[in-house]
Formats: sequence, structure tokens, C-alpha cells
Amino acid sequence: MKWYSLPVITAASIAATMAGAADLANKKAPAAPPPPPAWLDTLTIDGYVEGGVAMNFNQPWNGINWGHLYTDRANTPTFNGAVLTVQRPLDPKSDTYDFGFKAQVQLGEDMRYNHLTGTTEYWIKNRTQVGPLEANVQAHLPWKTFLSQGGIDVKAGIFPTYNGAEVMYAKDNLFYSHSYIFNFGPFLHTGVMTTTHVREWLDVYAGVTTGVNTFIGWPGDNNGSPSFHGGFGLNLLDGNLTILGIVHHGPENPKQIGGPYDPGFGFPVASWPNTPFFCVCNPNSTARTYANLTTTWKVTENLTLITDMAFNRERGWNPASALGNVPQNSYGLYDQFFPNFVTPGGWPTTVLSYLPQHPKGAESYAIAQYASYKVNDIFKINGRVEYYRDANNFFVSAFPGYFDAINFLHGFYCPSCIARPANVGTSYLALTAGMTITPELPKLPIITGLILRPEVRWDTAVNGTTPFFRGLNYNGNGQSRSQGMFNMDVIIPFSLL
Repeated sequence: MKWYSLPVITAASIAATMAGAADLANKKAPAAPPPPPAWLDTLTIDGYVEGGVAMNFNQPWNGINWGHLYTDRANTPTFNGAVLTVQRPLDPKSDTYDFGFKAQVQLGEDMRYNHLTGTTEYWIKNRTQVGPLEANVQAHLPWKTFLSQGGIDVKAGIFPTYNGAEVMYAKDNLFYSHSYIFNFGPFLHTGVMTTTHVREWLDVYAGVTTGVNTFIGWPGDNNGSPSFHGGFGLNLLDGNLTILGIVHHGPENPKQIGGPYDPGFGFPVASWPNTPFFCVCNPNSTARTYANLTTTWKVTENLTLITDMAFNRERGWNPASALGNVPQNSYGLYDQFFPNFVTPGGWPTTVLSYLPQHPKGAESYAIAQYASYKVNDIFKINGRVEYYRDANNFFVSAFPGYFDAINFLHGFYCPSCIARPANVGTSYLALTAGMTITPELPKLPIITGLILRPEVRWDTAVNGTTPFFRGLNYNGNGQSRSQGMFNMDVIIPFSLL
């Protein structure tokens, strides 16, 4: 290489280096990750208003849709409720401590079944009532160990049950009418619940509550004993398959004897089979179990299948002996007040107190299969098939009065509560087909959408019993083996913050 080429090469190298440096200077440094939102930035205030109608083709003589709670009024418009929610949700994946809360109140006819004993249950003497659905504080604890790789979440206060596929919050359900599993299972609890994120695919739930739809202390807790609430959750296939196994187990029989003093009998007359008068048990130690196994499988982007299996067991109930239709734990009373009386079964009462008393208990078991297909952003097609066996006619009931449901929970006198003949059992089959319609709306203040849920439903007793009501103009006594319905509700969601 010739000597005079060196200055040229050197100059070129210097120029290239300077150009590279300039280029690097012109390039922007990688953007720093955005700071986490402030605690109040995730606060929301929203809710919905819901109303609907349940048309029963049987035209029941007493206006009751048997087997229903929120849709129990036949052929009459229902103001199901207005719900307001204020919450600051947790970030369950946070690596630091996180705290939140949720407060939710409801005003409407559904609230008759959603009350906690000892709170707002007798404030309004009408079908439209008011009360809390949730009032709890929450914490995420980043305590990561071999048994809690994702930390632990804690919830304390009033919260909905973890049992079952359907929920009290209407806009999160596929149908207007509810399953038997939902209607005659637990609704609300008061207590403490923990969720341990053992692995990404495994959660473990464990908590203690005051019972089902009960608050704290007298008259909030109808028996004064705690209950267990817990189970497991599996998150599989990248979240497309979830399996939730949950149980609520504890005493539910009320400690009060359920009726006024009747001089004709000489002792309080109970009006419901689930009171100590009919319970051969100590209400504080005789447990009721609600168990659910719920599987949700998102088969495709548009198709979702849900299977909900349930088993319920009351251990202390036995309304009457097989010998004389006399409640077992009333044998002594009959001996005392009616020493020469002969029971309907032909047994003299003087021998009743010598007979053994054993609680028979009551059971129900059920399975419900759901299918939901999203056609587009407006239409979703839904189906539900349910089989529910109420083996002793203990769980499926009707509460037509304003305060029937809450009186039953307290153990108070309830002459208008309706049950089916005990120790017989009814097997129910319910078929429901419907749609969820979410039409596009122009942008409106506060209102965030519109949900319409029309459905057709057919219920029948498959074991030959006649549990449903019908018009007295039909042949017979106003009872029917089946009922057909067309139901529809309208939900208007809104957001205030």
C-alpha cells in the first residue's frame, strides 16, 4: 500500500466513527416502563338496572312459578333491582402488597332472597327491598413460598358464595331465570376467605363464615356456630379450561322454635320443616353441606361449555316419624299434653317417648349443562339442561310473602311458606333456550349498553309427581306435572366513574 493512501483511510475511519456516534446520539433511549397506576386510579363506580317478566302458560291460580325465586311472579312485570357497585379491585399478580375493597347494594324485588339476617331485612314492607350484596376489604399478600408461588389473597366481610356456575350479579349470567342449583343453594356469606395461588394452574380456597345469608351476632347469626367454605380451582389450557370444586359446610338450622303458642296443642306450632321443632338435632352442631363442581371449557373463541354438578345434604332434618306423622322431638310433648291421644298412624301417644329418635336427613343432587355460542358482537345463543333430584322435598320451596324467605332463615313463624309433601321426593327436569342480545347504542352519558335476554323454558317432574301450579279452570286441583314459560329481562348497565 502506498504511503499517501494512509491519510485517506484514516480520514474515512474517523468520518465513519463520527457518523456512527451521531447516529447513536440521534437514536432515542428505550422507553422506561410506565409507572403503576395510583391506588385510586383503578376505583370504579358502576352498576345496572334490571326488570323483566316471566310468562307462565299454566296460568297458575296463585300466581307462583314453582321452582323459581327471582322470577317467581307469574305473568307480572318484575323490578328485579338496581345495583350500585363501588370497588377498587386487587391486582392478583402484583409482586407487592395490594389492597382493595368492594361495596355493593341492591334495591329491588330480588333483594327479598338476598338478605342477610340481622341487617336490613325488615326495613321496607314491600316486594321491593334494599340491602347489601357485598361489603368487604381485600388484600394481596406477596408471600411467595413453595406452597404459594403466586401469593395469597384475603377477603373479609360480606361476599357472594363461591358455589355454582350462576351468580347473583344478573348481567354475568346467561339466562334471566335461574337453575334449581342456584335457587336452592347458598347466596351470601359473612366471614373471611383466603385464596392461595399455589401454582399458576392451582388455587386453594379456605375460609370461615357465619353460615348462609347470615350476619354476625344476634339476630345476625341464626344458630351461633361457624361454617367452613373452601375448595380448589384448576386453571388449564392457558385458562381455556377451569375446574372449580367448592364446599360450604356448617350448621344452618335456626335456634328459634318456629311458631306462636297454640292452646289447641299446648306448645308452639312450627310452620316449616326446617326448625328445631322438626329437627332431631342440636342446631349449633348439625351441619348442612353444599358442594359444587363447576367446569368451564372455552372450546373455541365463540363456543363455551359449562357443567355444574351439585350435592346438598342436611343432616338433622326429619319432620315426622313413620309411625304417626308426629315430629320425633315432639314425642314427649304429645305424651305430656295428650296422654290418651291416638296419633294419625294409630299409635297411642303414651308410647311415643319410648321410641328411638334418629334424624333422617335430607339430600338433593343435580347436574346442569350449559352451552353458549357467540354469533357476533350482538347475538349470543344459550342453552341449559338441568336435572335436579330433591330426594325428600326439603330444598325446593316457595316464599310468596314479603318476608317469607327471611322469616324462614330466622326460624320465625311462616304460614305462607310453601313446601311439597315431605319424604316423597321430586325429580325435576328443566330445559331452557335463549339469547343474549347486546345491540349497538349511540354514545350516551352514564349508560354503557343494553342487554336483552329472551328465553323459553320448560320444567317437568320426571317421577310422576305434580309440583307445579296451574289455573283452577283446568281439570284437577290446581297442580300440574309441568310448566312452560316465556321469560325476558332488560338490563341497562351504567358507569359513574
